[in-house]
Amino acid sequence: MSMTLANLAQQLGAELHGDPTAIVERCRGIDAAEAGDLAFLANARYRDHLESTQATAVLIASGIEAPAALNCLVCDDPYFAFRNAVIELHGMRQHPDPMDADARGISARAAIHPDADIGENTRIHPFATVEQGASIGRGCHLYPGVWIGPNAVIGDDCILFPNSVVHEHCLLGDRVTLHAGTVIGNDGFGYATHEGVHHKIPQHGIVVLEDDVEIGGNCAIERAAMGETRIGTGSKFADLISIGHGTTMGGHCLLVSLVGVAGSVTMGHHVVLGGQTGVAGHLTMGDGVQALAHTGVVTNIPSGQKIGGAPAIDADTAKRNAMASVNLAELFRRVKRLERTVQKD
Repeated sequence: MSMTLANLAQQLGAELHGDPTAIVERCRGIDAAEAGDLAFLANARYRDHLESTQATAVLIASGIEAPAALNCLVCDDPYFAFRNAVIELHGMRQHPDPMDADARGISARAAIHPDADIGENTRIHPFATVEQGASIGRGCHLYPGVWIGPNAVIGDDCILFPNSVVHEHCLLGDRVTLHAGTVIGNDGFGYATHEGVHHKIPQHGIVVLEDDVEIGGNCAIERAAMGETRIGTGSKFADLISIGHGTTMGGHCLLVSLVGVAGSVTMGHHVVLGGQTGVAGHLTMGDGVQALAHTGVVTNIPSGQKIGGAPAIDADTAKRNAMASVNLAELFRRVKRLERTVQKD
């Protein structure tokens, strides 16, 4: 759809500097934007893009100077405002109905146990399976290949993309999204080694995903041996992430792709783990911890710390160490030359 800048500014709560009758139809990055596009600039370091962009309008923060001829919507948080503008102009992702759905929205080729409970307006595609005693809330969407195990509970308005799995007795809150190939509640990696043989420890716990959790593609969250593995409200995962059994994560955490968290880790709220970060087992990470990519966490981390490196240290020190290591070969040659000079003296 299209909107005038006056209408869009009102919807976003932004202050318009420019032509209120100008029309935007799409959202696009500032370097690729053309006429009819809305872009955003959240970081003043990229202000030069304002001089060259072809966008009809740009969302900017107050205090950023823009060319007088450029239509600007000034707001406190341009990135969040851009998100809202995407919804206004493009809408949310739409989920198709099953091709052969009955009046309830359930495919004739889905396998639904008679003892399963399916909420109103839930759509289930072909070859999805809901086992005995499972409960699916209202307004959910189960794509082909989804498997819901016995006595699992799925809340309202959940989206389970193709081939995602929720094992027996696991619990999903409301508005949870599982992307394709993700597994919730597979067995934890627990073995007792006796006389050189690894003996499996039965994993009788569950996984709990609280409200508004979104898990990317091909992730695995292990069920606890006893008790539960829990992911807090509003936490978001990228793809290819593994969470060990018995780990507890607070609300609104962000985990980037290829993160691995071992078992029995306790994490606070608003923790951010960069790509390929690894966390050893039985550790505690406080609220608001931020880890750079490739961080190796092997000790407890207090709240508010920014860390990097392996093993993890202060992030600024880790960055300096990384920069110094870029030219280690030359540094080695310099040290050898100095050694020879000292030996001659």
